[in-house]
Amino acid sequence: MCGIAGFVGFQISAEEAACQVRTMCDAIRHRGPDADGYHVAEGVALGMRRLSIIDVGGGRQPIYNEDGSITVVFNGEIYNHHALRRELEASGHRFRTHSDTEVLVHLYEDFGSGMVSRLHGMFAFAIWDSRNSSLLIARDRTGMKPLSYMESQEGLVFCSELRSLYALQPERLRVSPSAVMQYLAFGYVPDPDSIFEGVKKLPPGHLLEWNAANGAKLHKYWTPPSAEGPIANEQELVDAIRAKLDAAVESHLESEVPLGAFLSGGLDSSTVVALMGRHAAGRVRTFSIGFAEEEFDESAAARSVAEELGTEHTELLLRPKVEEIFESIAAMFDEPFADSSAIPTFAVAQLARQSVTVALSGDGGDELFGGYSRYWETLRHGAESGGRLGKLLTALGLMLPHMFPGRNRLVDLGRSKWGRYAATVVQPLRLDEGGVARADQPGGTGFVADQLRRWIPAELGDDFASAMMRVDLETYLPGDILTKVDRTSMAVSLEARVPLLDFDLVDFALGIPGSGRVTVGESKRLFRLAIKGIVPDSVLSRPKRGFAVPLGRWFRGPLRHRVEALRKPSPELRQYVDTGAVGRLVSEHLIGRRDHSAMLWRLMVLDCWLAALKMGRLGQPPTLPAMPAMTAR
Repeated sequence: MCGIAGFVGFQISAEEAACQVRTMCDAIRHRGPDADGYHVAEGVALGMRRLSIIDVGGGRQPIYNEDGSITVVFNGEIYNHHALRRELEASGHRFRTHSDTEVLVHLYEDFGSGMVSRLHGMFAFAIWDSRNSSLLIARDRTGMKPLSYMESQEGLVFCSELRSLYALQPERLRVSPSAVMQYLAFGYVPDPDSIFEGVKKLPPGHLLEWNAANGAKLHKYWTPPSAEGPIANEQELVDAIRAKLDAAVESHLESEVPLGAFLSGGLDSSTVVALMGRHAAGRVRTFSIGFAEEEFDESAAARSVAEELGTEHTELLLRPKVEEIFESIAAMFDEPFADSSAIPTFAVAQLARQSVTVALSGDGGDELFGGYSRYWETLRHGAESGGRLGKLLTALGLMLPHMFPGRNRLVDLGRSKWGRYAATVVQPLRLDEGGVARADQPGGTGFVADQLRRWIPAELGDDFASAMMRVDLETYLPGDILTKVDRTSMAVSLEARVPLLDFDLVDFALGIPGSGRVTVGESKRLFRLAIKGIVPDSVLSRPKRGFAVPLGRWFRGPLRHRVEALRKPSPELRQYVDTGAVGRLVSEHLIGRRDHSAMLWRLMVLDCWLAALKMGRLGQPPTLPAMPAMTAR
C-alpha cells in the first residue's frame, strides 16, 4: 500500500525533476511511511511512498523489468499475483522480488495496456515505457484506490492525492465553481471531476495512455455487467454467493504484517470477520467504536458478534473533542468531503493502527446486494408521479415544517421514481444566473435526477432496483464510501482492504436481477440466505444502522458557534453561496422548523476546507486529532 506521484513530458533538468517529484511525495508520506523511491530520466519523474505489506524486505519501488526499460510505481494489492507470476515465469520472465508489484511490469511486456483486465485487486499504478516514451496509468474497477491527473501543453502530472499537485504547483490550481455545485449537491465531487479546474480523477475501470505525440487518451477497460434475466435456480445462486464470499475473503488475507478487521456488528462486517475466522491463523483481531450517545452506539452489537465468533476484540468509546476533530478531518481530505461518518471511520482506523497494519472492511455489500433502505423505500412508492395534482401536493409539502406528519409523503407525490431516488442521495440546490451553486431552501431534484440517469444502460430501464444500485456503484461508492475509507485509513498509514468488492464477486452480484437482491420491505434477500449459518443468527435479525454521528446534538452544543457563523459567511465561502438563503437555513434549523443538518454540515466543511486551502495546509500531510484512550475487551 502506497502513494504515488509523478509527471511526464516536462522539459526540465533532472535535478529539478528529482526535487519536484520528491516534493509531491513528501506531501503524501502518510500513505507510505516505510520507504520512498524515485525514477528520474529524460522526460519522466516517478515517485512513491511505501507502506510495506508484501515482500517487506525486497519489494522496494520503483520496480523494473529485466532490461530496465519498463518502470512501475504502484498503490494497492494484486490478489491474484501468485497465479500471474506462475504464468509469467512459465513464459520466460525472470523475477527479482516476491512482491505483487513486479507482476505489473512483466504483464505489461506481454499484453501492453490489455494487462489491466487480468488484474484482480485494488490498484492505482503508473508504468513508464522508455522504449517509446509513453506512460500508462490505471485504476481498479470499482475505485478502491484513488488516482488524479492534470494534462497541459507541457505534459501530464498524476498523483494519489490532490495535495501532491498543490505541493507542486499551488499557484496553478483554481477551485472550480461547477465542482462546488456538485459537492454541495452530493457531499463529494463525483468522478471524473475534481475540486480544481483542469484536474481530473481517473474514473474507476479506466486507464489512460500518454505520449508526447498524441497526448492523453482515456479508455474504459471494464463496464459493470447487467442482469442476465429472471432467476432460474435460487439455491444455486445462494450457493454461488456463499462460495464467492469465502474465496474473496481468503484471497485478501495475504500479509507479512499484522492483520485485523473493522467490526460494526452488521451484516457485511460480520460476514467478513466470520469468514476470516475460517482461514486466518490464530484468532482474528477486530476493532469497533461507539458513541456515548446510546442511539448512535453500535459497540454492543459488535461486542456480541466478537464474542460469538471468538475474536480478539478491541473497542473504543468515542467522546470526541468535536471542534478539534472537525477541523482535522475536514482538512484530512484533498477535496471538500461531507460524509460525517468519516469521524468514526477515522477513529476505528486509528484504533486498529495501534495493533495492526492491515484491516479488512465490509464496505461494498450494500451497493452490490441492495442493503440501503432507499432501495426498497423507493420501490415501495411504485409508479411514476401523480401529475399536476401531485406536483401541487409536493409544493404544499415543501412549505410544511420538516417534522410535520405526512410531509415527506406529500413531497414524494409529485416526483418521478428517479426523482424519489435522487432525493435520497442529493441535497437540492438553486443556481444563479451564472450557473454557480447557491445553497437554498429545499426544492426539486429534477436536474440531479437527469444527471444520475446517464450512468444507466438502456437494458436496466425495467429493473429499477438494479438501476439504483448501479448508480450507487458508479457514483456514491467510489465518490463517498471508498474515498472515506482510503483517506481516513491512509491518514494513519493503515491499509484497508475491501473483500466484498473482489472482482469475481462484483461481476457475479451485478448479474443477479434486482428482485433477487432487494424487494419492497426486504434488503439483501439472497445475501442473507447465503450467510445464514456463517454469521450469528442475531446479525440476521438486527435492524440496519448507519455509521452515523450525533450531528443534531453537536449543532446545539460544541458546533453551534459554527452554525451561527454561517449567517455571515467567510469571504471564501461567500463566493459560492447566497448569504440570505444560508441565513434562512440556519434560522429554520435552529428553531426546529426544518432539519437542514446535511446542508449545514456541507457548508461548514466547505468553509473549513477553503480555509485550509488558503493557509497552504493542503500541500502537507494531514494533522491527526488526538483520540481518547482505548478500552480493551
